[in-house]
Amino acid sequence: MQSFTLKMKNALGSIGPGFITASLVLGPGSITTASKAGADFGYRLIWLLLLSASFMMLYTTMSTRFGVISKKSLLAVIAENYGRWLSVLIGVSCFMITAAFEFGNNLGVATAMNSLTNTPEFIWPIIFTLFALVVMITASDLYKLLERIMMGLVLLMILAFCTNLIFAKPNFIAASRGLVPWIPAASLPVASGMVATTFSIAACFYQSYLVQEKGWTLTSCKRGIRDSISGISVLGLISLIIILTSAAALNPKRIRIATAADMAIQLEALFGITAKYIFSLGLWAAAFSSFIINAILGGNLLSDGLGLGRGIGNPYSKGFAAAILLIGMLIAVFFKGNIVHALVLAQASTLVAVPACVITLFLISNNKNIMGNSRNSIWQNIWAILGMLLLLGLSYRTFMRLFFE
Repeated sequence: MQSFTLKMKNALGSIGPGFITASLVLGPGSITTASKAGADFGYRLIWLLLLSASFMMLYTTMSTRFGVISKKSLLAVIAENYGRWLSVLIGVSCFMITAAFEFGNNLGVATAMNSLTNTPEFIWPIIFTLFALVVMITASDLYKLLERIMMGLVLLMILAFCTNLIFAKPNFIAASRGLVPWIPAASLPVASGMVATTFSIAACFYQSYLVQEKGWTLTSCKRGIRDSISGISVLGLISLIIILTSAAALNPKRIRIATAADMAIQLEALFGITAKYIFSLGLWAAAFSSFIINAILGGNLLSDGLGLGRGIGNPYSKGFAAAILLIGMLIAVFFKGNIVHALVLAQASTLVAVPACVITLFLISNNKNIMGNSRNSIWQNIWAILGMLLLLGLSYRTFMRLFFE
């Protein structure tokens, strides 16, 4: 019994950064995209989800290896090797992205709470922003608290979305055909969204910071990589469950959805009000899980990029994170007519942040002076280059859409 308890303690102790990263990526955007993919195109885009998750897994483990090897932060090393201007550029761009997308988390929380409690949506961004600010300011060990909260929310998401999957009863034989690569012409916007919401290079980039917050060193490298793989596997699993659910329940009836809220309404129409509540509970968990950590990511990277210090507990990091939370709340509550401008700002910011993050993370992972014998292998580089090209292609497509369409 004592041996079993010790094993369980060790297993729980190895869980952390990878699951926080998964919680960061699993927001309302990823749930909406997965829902649309299944409702509009059935099982056809499952292969693209798995491909995107594999790229996410690779770059997350690359960031993990840096985190356990280096005593310095990733942006500090970038500043030393490539110039402070680049670390500032990445920090500012990531701050803008997280600030612009924080309102999406606010809207996700508001939509879910409205479905669960039938109360006005506008009050929930205020309540949860104030709660997040209090937690962030008063927590004595913010990282450990986040780790526990995110683990609980991930488990809640799995439970909620798996329950909906049972209602939907997907055809797994038909779903297996979705492993064959094929992109219908009309699916390009949804396919691009799936890649962007599954393979988040900013989250990969931030993984090294979470690993260092955890206190893992080179001796913990294998444990960190296992944690990264487990966390991203959960990310892929939840997205896959949502695709299977919407493909089975909505696609045969030609039901189209635009938001995650539409998904909840349609599930209620098909399976009763219980399904709506269950899905809304999962949506709330997804929105709130990325609610706090999204702000912390943006605040931490801006502070470190400017050379003001790193760490979740750093006062500058907390101050910038608080600004992100407040910006997201204000957009969600008071500026609904101008939400499109926030989306444009976020898309424009990715034109800088995505190429800068993916290229620098790749270069550092191959730098012998920094990584030593832990630099990328040939096969890792081949797969990493394919993932990099995919992200750069999406950045180019975003550029063309913003300025030439």
